[in-house]
Amino acid sequence: MRENKLRTLWQAGGAAVNGWLAIPNAFSAETMAHQGWDTLTIDMQHGLIDYQAMVGMLQAISTTPTVPVVRVPWLEPGILMKTLDAGAYAVICPMINTREDAQKLVAYTHYAPQGTRSFGPIRALLYGGADYPQHANKTIVTFAMIETAQALDNLDDILSVEGLDAIYIGPSDLSLALGCTPTFDDLDPPAAQAVDHILARAKAHGVVAGIHNGSPEAALKRIAKGFQFTTIGSDARLMAAGAQQVVSRMKAGMPPPAAASSY
Repeated sequence: MRENKLRTLWQAGGAAVNGWLAIPNAFSAETMAHQGWDTLTIDMQHGLIDYQAMVGMLQAISTTPTVPVVRVPWLEPGILMKTLDAGAYAVICPMINTREDAQKLVAYTHYAPQGTRSFGPIRALLYGGADYPQHANKTIVTFAMIETAQALDNLDDILSVEGLDAIYIGPSDLSLALGCTPTFDDLDPPAAQAVDHILARAKAHGVVAGIHNGSPEAALKRIAKGFQFTTIGSDARLMAAGAQQVVSRMKAGMPPPAAASSY
């Protein structure tokens, strides 16, 4: 089976630099994948992406060594299984609030006897290899999102579920749940303390911790703290920021950066 380079990176003690895909387009996904990201996450929860678009984007990402990750809309077995069957090598599931939620997530993403995933890896066989069924349980990465007050209350119970590989913090939702301003980086004190607490408990349980960031600077600080999966920006935000820079420079009578005119 094809190596999951995300697992290999973690086993070596490294941190993955993750990009985010919100635009439902295979070419934009392919372009992002060729920029050197360790992983790219296709966002089916808050992006504009449906299942069919996701499949094309997975195919585009597979033209590179970048590991394909998908955030599913919810804890629902059908979409989790179809996402894995399409060739995702990691899944992020939002709003995991209890031990039971985490157990269901692990069950839906693993074949028996470890789980209840139905067999039908239609594209996963093409991407992962003919022996995918024998090795999928140990190769696929399962993330649970920790982003609510209820999840904080049940944190150790969630982290102790066997087969859960990683957790992913959504700072904005977590901030809202704690009565704070929703943001990625400069968190209000209660939210910042919660993030540090989640990281510490994840380390104690041997579970990888990831987090969403608004800037490379914030991501680097969080890697230094021990996060091993850091999202920096989405295709839509990066496109808007790059376009804004070009337009601003042109209107100020300055040439755009060289990279902006390469096409």
